[in-house]
Amino acid sequence: METISLEQIAERLGVECPLSADIRDISTDSRELPTGCLFLALRGKKFDGHDFVGKAFEEGAVAAVTDVQIGAYPCLVVKDTGQALLDIASLYRKKFSIPVVAITGSVGKTTTKEMTACVLSQHFHVLRTEANLNNEIGMPKTVLGLKKEHTAAVLEMGMNHAGEISRMSRSASPTIAVITNIGYSHIENLGSQEGILKAKLEVLEGMPENAPLVTSADDPMLAPLKEKLTRPVYTCSTQGNPADVYAEDIKEENGVTTFSICDGGKKLLAVLPAVGEHNVKNALAAYLVGRLTGMEVQEILCGLAEYRPSGNRQNIMEKNGQTVIADCYNASPASMRAALGVLSKYPAEGRRIAVLGDMLELGDMSAQLHEEVGKMVKEAGINMLYCYGTAAKGIAAKAGDQIGVFCTEDAHVLTTQLQSCLKPGDVVLFKASHSMHLEQIIEAVYGSC
Repeated sequence: METISLEQIAERLGVECPLSADIRDISTDSRELPTGCLFLALRGKKFDGHDFVGKAFEEGAVAAVTDVQIGAYPCLVVKDTGQALLDIASLYRKKFSIPVVAITGSVGKTTTKEMTACVLSQHFHVLRTEANLNNEIGMPKTVLGLKKEHTAAVLEMGMNHAGEISRMSRSASPTIAVITNIGYSHIENLGSQEGILKAKLEVLEGMPENAPLVTSADDPMLAPLKEKLTRPVYTCSTQGNPADVYAEDIKEENGVTTFSICDGGKKLLAVLPAVGEHNVKNALAAYLVGRLTGMEVQEILCGLAEYRPSGNRQNIMEKNGQTVIADCYNASPASMRAALGVLSKYPAEGRRIAVLGDMLELGDMSAQLHEEVGKMVKEAGINMLYCYGTAAKGIAAKAGDQIGVFCTEDAHVLTTQLQSCLKPGDVVLFKASHSMHLEQIIEAVYGSC
């Protein structure tokens, strides 16, 4: 973080400034207080930062942002410290005249963020959202990480409820937005896909009127935006729909996808170290962002070639002579379809096996959507299905009787069953919502091998 005065922060928050000081960092953790730090006390479900204000000053805090005055400490007292964090990030963001890319959507946000950062890094010094810090706390903290050497930023914006992306967008002031797709994630809170679309479109609220939106021509909820919105809208397609850029000649081999990017009469060969049509679409979005920031085509293609899947997002590895596709970070019907598509096409000397767990936050549509995934399993032509969890029984119910199906709600039983049945040459997909902790099942089955 670059230095900013406490007086400027107080003015932005509309409160009195208790002293004159230069702020070199802002922290919400009383254990992490570098010199010249402003401590911001957040109220959470498990911890209340106001309980640690005294400790923060003992550790060297210059001042604190609180929603009540704490003793005689120098506090900037506001109504809502969470909103204050967003407001301070907004103030700080204005110090930088750089491209800021905001990425949201129901599925593929993190992958698209990583691909976009890989692309932009060929030309810019990029700050990107780390891990899953894509909420109203993590996003402004990322913005506050901007330094004078950064020449671009890529920010992921997730949400559970309406209004959250609006607040993040107004804080970050993006110059380009990407909406990957509209699925069913968080439909429990938003009521319908139309509600989800409205919440995702909040990303435009902090942007200039002429700032462009990148989205999918293959998504029936998003495709009409090209005609409906007054701002520039750039689209991509892997399914032959009219779009600004589209992919042809998609080929997958040994965990690598090659395809042609068709752009204004030009046909460009792209190499992506990942598999699945959904990843090609993510790559097209990253390509469009690169073009919108003025990058050369060859720079963009080099950036795509340097992308690597990370964590438990379609991480493909070899264990005990088996190919393991670990895709345990999150799950929705759309991402289940994509993952099953990868499994069905992946070269296998043995069997293709899916280990699928519950998809969460689907509300009243949960039973219906789990059954739809069961139909996807049936169409994918896999050999074995292991269902883990309560809702996943709906997947098993519609998977058909042409494959072997095993159901359990017990992690130990699932582990034991997999250990006894898996064989060298098998390709095994693990896919569920993150709270199902399938990564722990993988660890239990395979150990550290």
